[in-house]
Amino acid sequence: MRRIGFIMLISAIATLIPVRAVNNPVNGTDTPQVKKSAPVEVYYFHMTRRCVTCQTVEKVTEEAIKENFKDALAKGEVSFKSINLEDKANKSLMKKLKVGGQSLLIVRGSEKIDITDKGFMYAVNEPDKLKSEIKSRVKMLLK
Repeated sequence: MRRIGFIMLISAIATLIPVRAVNNPVNGTDTPQVKKSAPVEVYYFHMTRRCVTCQTVEKVTEEAIKENFKDALAKGEVSFKSINLEDKANKSLMKKLKVGGQSLLIVRGSEKIDITDKGFMYAVNEPDKLKSEIKSRVKMLLK
């Protein structure tokens, strides 16, 4: 049974690799040029049936947002949303963000940072690394 779970995890990760994309600003700098009024939205796209790792990615991401951006959450400057890929109501958002599989995205306006690989790499065994990555990327977009 463990082998089947491991194979499913590897398959899920393998399907995510081609989806990975980071939209960098046109001017080539690391600082995104985005309207300051747009909120930073953190999305975790997942399937209905989820393994422990998938559930942990969501849990650690939500904790990182709540721990580091309490005031911004209250003001609506930052949000976290868990999105089921299999729910037809989410198809337009998936199309807009060009999501084809499980993904962990940080979005502000037209800027999209994909940290899916880090989510699956760190969530279970090194959650503080994932929290740190989320914190730095959200702060970058809040500037």
